[in-house]
Amino acid sequence: QLQLEESGGGSVETGGSLRLSCAYGARSFCQGWFRQAPGKAREGLALFYNNGRSTDYAASVRGRFTISEDIAKKTLYLQMNNLKPEDTAMYYCAAEEVGYNCRRRRYNSWGQGTQVTVSS
Repeated sequence: QLQLEESGGGSVETGGSLRLSCAYGARSFCQGWFRQAPGKAREGLALFYNNGRSTDYAASVRGRFTISEDIAKKTLYLQMNNLKPEDTAMYYCAAEEVGYNCRRRRYNSWGQGTQVTVSS
């Protein structure tokens, strides 16, 4: 029920938009989106906490990316607007059902990732 699968990645030009989707088996206490570029640490981008009642955005994407959820479809979304070359990375959906772990960003369920490439 914690299995995750991302989709929607692709290649776009600077200023373009993409919407990523993450299908999940069951809703978790915290869930959201991360990304990782080669040689860099994984970065939390847009995260729901407390069953979606709280939201946290990374400064690098705040104002450009929006996390949302369709509970009926069991799908998490990441709308990405005004994309920049530095947004190029593998994007992951992640979830954690234990609040204690969520508060420490110890996410234990991960999707396989979907590649986003932004060209100049």
